[in-house]
Amino acid sequence: MSSHAATHHDHYFVPSPSPLPFALTASLTLFVIGLIQMIEYGQSMPVLFFVGVGLSLICIYAWFWKIVTEAEGGKYNAQVDMTYRWGMGWFIFSEVMFFGAFFGALYYARALSLPWLSGEGNNLSTHLVLWPGFENTWPSNGPGDIGGSFQTIPAWDIPFINTLILLTSGVTLTIAHHALKESQRLKCILAMWATVALGAIFLFYQVEEYIHAYQDLNLTLGSGIYGSTFFMLTGFHGAHVTLGTLMLIVITLRLMKGHFTPDSHFGFEGVAWYWHFVDVVWLGLFVFVYVV
Repeated sequence: MSSHAATHHDHYFVPSPSPLPFALTASLTLFVIGLIQMIEYGQSMPVLFFVGVGLSLICIYAWFWKIVTEAEGGKYNAQVDMTYRWGMGWFIFSEVMFFGAFFGALYYARALSLPWLSGEGNNLSTHLVLWPGFENTWPSNGPGDIGGSFQTIPAWDIPFINTLILLTSGVTLTIAHHALKESQRLKCILAMWATVALGAIFLFYQVEEYIHAYQDLNLTLGSGIYGSTFFMLTGFHGAHVTLGTLMLIVITLRLMKGHFTPDSHFGFEGVAWYWHFVDVVWLGLFVFVYVV
């Protein structure tokens, strides 16, 4: 919500029709097609990828500008504020289900599929028919040594450092929120930039981790079930950290322009909810992907 939210309006604000949702969907489709070309077919400079990224950024900027203009123009009331809160809550719930599916895939592969394929319990016949030499070991690159042998990334190296970084970012974001509610804008802005910096440092270390995995450990997307689940979970989480960092930058710039008040700042709160969600997901990743 804006610092100029008009709580006195009796009518619910309905925005005018916009082509931005359709345009952003089309842009993201081009982005995904280009990403597939890059990953599956080895194209180093896929045109569709860069076109999709560029158009998506333009659509996002235009959409943000439109919402900020509406908010600062006093078009939102308390009912709109409640709608945003419900919408953000359901969005984060959908993200919980999204990551839940991938955590479920990790659990199924490790706790159910591997014992079944190795013949444990009453599955000896299945083991003998499918892969007589298959053993229940984790991490597993599957039958036939798919992708070759590889090494895993130690939990108490970069992953642990990144855990401390994200936990610290949650603290600085909370400090910023309390500072905003106490009308300490400078303190709030400084704490927000600290949060942005920590998010960027996290992403830097994750890129370093991926480079090390591919170049030195032979841990790739092709490294059987472990490699696919590892990069699926950590990669999607990294994408969410990237999005969250961009959102934090937008909110910080708005704070510097004087937006938000101690009593009306849901735009800030919504991003804070999202960032704390990202923190919690990482804790699950750290435990179930790196440690256990």
